[in-house]
This record gives sequence, C-alpha cells and structure tokens, in this order.
Amino acid sequence: MIILSVESSCDETAVAVTRDGRSVLADEIFSQADMHALYGGVVPEIASRNHINVISRLADSAVKKAGIEKKDIDAVAVTFAPGLIGALLVGVNFAKSAAMALGVPLIPVHHIKGHIAANYIAFPELEPPFVGLIVSGGNSIIADVRTYTDIRIMGCSHDDAAGECFDKAARVLGLPYPGGKPMDDLAKGGDDGAFNLPRAKIAGHPYDMSFSGLKTAVVNIVHNSQQKGEDLDRASLAASFARAVSDTLVPRTIMAAKELGYDKISIAGGVAANSRIRADFEKAAAKEGLKLYVPPLKLCGDNGAMIGCQGYYEYLAGTVAGPELNAYATMDVDKVHF
Repeated sequence: MIILSVESSCDETAVAVTRDGRSVLADEIFSQADMHALYGGVVPEIASRNHINVISRLADSAVKKAGIEKKDIDAVAVTFAPGLIGALLVGVNFAKSAAMALGVPLIPVHHIKGHIAANYIAFPELEPPFVGLIVSGGNSIIADVRTYTDIRIMGCSHDDAAGECFDKAARVLGLPYPGGKPMDDLAKGGDDGAFNLPRAKIAGHPYDMSFSGLKTAVVNIVHNSQQKGEDLDRASLAASFARAVSDTLVPRTIMAAKELGYDKISIAGGVAANSRIRADFEKAAAKEGLKLYVPPLKLCGDNGAMIGCQGYYEYLAGTVAGPELNAYATMDVDKVHF
C-alpha cells in the first residue's frame, strides 16, 4: 500500500511517500528554522504562510523521487492534531484536496503516534507492546503502546515540554534557535555536576513531569551572573541542564516498562537527538535488561515518513475520515476517535 503523507504541525513542511508502513520511498522536508531564528521561536503566522508556499511543490517532488505516478497512490495520510492550528489546517486542507482528487481514502494521524512510528521505520523488527517516550518541543509523554493504534498516556509534563525548555535555556545562554543541538554541543565541554538544578516530582503521579522550575532556575542563574558582572560557566550550566532533563526522563520510562512487564522501550521526538539523554538511556536499558529503540537523528524531528508509517496501521484499523476532517491544536493521543 503506497501512502502520500503530509506533516505541517509546526515549522517543518514535510511530505513523504511510504509503502506498507515500513518502507520510505521519498521524504521531503522544508525547514523554516532559519526564518524563525530571528524571533527566538516559531511565529505561527509565518509558519502557516510558508506551509502554503511550499507544500504543493514538496508533494510533487516526493512523488517524483519515489519513482511513482499519482495514480499509484492508494491513500493520503495527514497530521490533524496536535500543533499550531493554522499550520495544521494547511496540511489538512491540502491532504483532503489530494485525497478527493485522487479518489483515495484520507487517513487522519495524531502527531504523537507519528513520532512513535518513526521507530518502526528504523527498526522493522519492532512491534508493540512497549513503553514509548515522546519528547519534543511541544510534548513530553510516557506512553503504553499496547498496539499500533491503541496508545495510553501513563505520564506527561504538567507545564513546559522538555524541548521547549531546551530552546528557552539556549536563548538565555545566547545560543541560536532551535536550541537543542547548540545546547548539546555546548554541554560536551562542561561539568554536569557544577550546578544543582531542580528535578520536580508530582505527588501521587509518579510518571508525570514538570520542567518549568528547571527552566526558571537556568534563567535566574544567567540573569544573576549578568547583574553581578560575574563570569558564567555556560558549558557546565548546559551540561547540568541536560543531566537534569535526563534524570527526569530516564527513571520514569524504565519504571513504566518494569511496571507493565515490557522488555522494550522506545524514544522519539526532537529531544531524542540529545546525546546525553541517548547515552543515559543506553546505560539504564542495558542495566535493566531492556531493549532500547532510538531512531536515527533524521527521524527524531518532524517528518512525513513517520506520518505515512502510522497512517498505514491506522488504515488497517479502519481509521479513515471524510471532507469534514478538521484540525485540532490540542488532543490527547488516547482520546482520538473516528
């Protein structure tokens, strides 16, 4: 089954062509990161307008690179939630038009399910059930992946997402947007024990997380050093920050797998590209005898291939939509019903 898939939930416009949920024939991505760097974050209106400008061209390019013709497309999959509402609407309306013009089914895909599916592309042997950690600029979720389409939230952040905190910490440290890679590079030259940063716990909710206090602590440290005219060990602060995030994510994910009796865990989302977090998960998984699945860097960020992969399993489960499909800025992954 050949699926044309569309992802436009934030500032990447992505269109891919996949076959049977595991094989990627083409994966086209247009990043707007340079455009938003001036503002230190994504400007929704700019993101939406740029999606409009490039999405049709990307689709044509993806079809050409896949070596197929439009008549070979069996279905169109699209991210419909969650994300920036204007950005999502561009992708949803394009996908609805494409599905109608081609006379093929339209498959709605939840963005979080798409991130989980990135590991199916990288690891053909991976099958549910397993515990999935999804950490990105907008989400920090520990999920019980029961089947390809039945996913239950075990824990999540009560405030900021881990990826958002990386961006905010990077900005106050004078690093460019997006902040994930610059923070990772800076941290490699620092002492991760130099700063005692908070690790929040939510009473009665062992899998839930909070990152706002960590973000505020970094901002206060930087501002205090500036006000006092003191030199700041930026590399050590970045390293301490990465350690604090990792200390929040790793134990909870391991604990979830042990509670459920699963022997597999996966990590997905942009923050999964962080070298400290990847290394800590490798050590913890090896210690507990768990199989760890982490996608290659190119599949950690938003991409169309992951949407096409998940779209295949959604179609097999009977998840299809008509021209009434709408976009939603917020929607829990375990509250999706069609």
